[in-house]
Amino acid sequence: MSRIGKKPIPIVDGVKVNVAGNSVDVEGKLGKLSFDYRPEVEVKVDDDAKEIVVSRHKDDREGRALHGLTRALIANMVEGVTNGYEKKLEIHGVGYLAAIQGDTLQLRVGFANEIHKKIPKELDVSCPDQTHVVVKGTDKQKVGQFAAEVRAVRKPEPYKGKGVRYEGEQVRRKAGKTAK
Repeated sequence: MSRIGKKPIPIVDGVKVNVAGNSVDVEGKLGKLSFDYRPEVEVKVDDDAKEIVVSRHKDDREGRALHGLTRALIANMVEGVTNGYEKKLEIHGVGYLAAIQGDTLQLRVGFANEIHKKIPKELDVSCPDQTHVVVKGTDKQKVGQFAAEVRAVRKPEPYKGKGVRYEGEQVRRKAGKTAK
């Protein structure tokens, strides 16, 4: 039995959960998220205990895998509509900076041209200063995906450490040519 899958998901006050067909809708103070789960698992809402229970029909390999996955995704949805998710990025390098122009994130990271990344509508991206970018949203996957795309524009290089990195990320540094 999946240890993650059999754990019930508590429903926090102010969160509405609706299960219709193979779809789960979660609505909270920060927004609304929807998820279509696979037919190998079953999702039930227990209003008395204020929790969501995920169970599986068969004990085959695919059913076991989807059991824990579905539970984790729904738990992330509940967390997202109550508290939201946030990723912070740092920009290191001389002359490297970020700015927001309308719905576009502009990155100047050592290339001949500026890099323009369109900000998805469901995300809130801000630049507290020129060397930091904060990505916020209710959907954990979209927040992480956009932050990863921004980081991939210029990954931190190992010799000088220049580039875009997550806040608190340790970059492994290498010695240059002169070190023998």
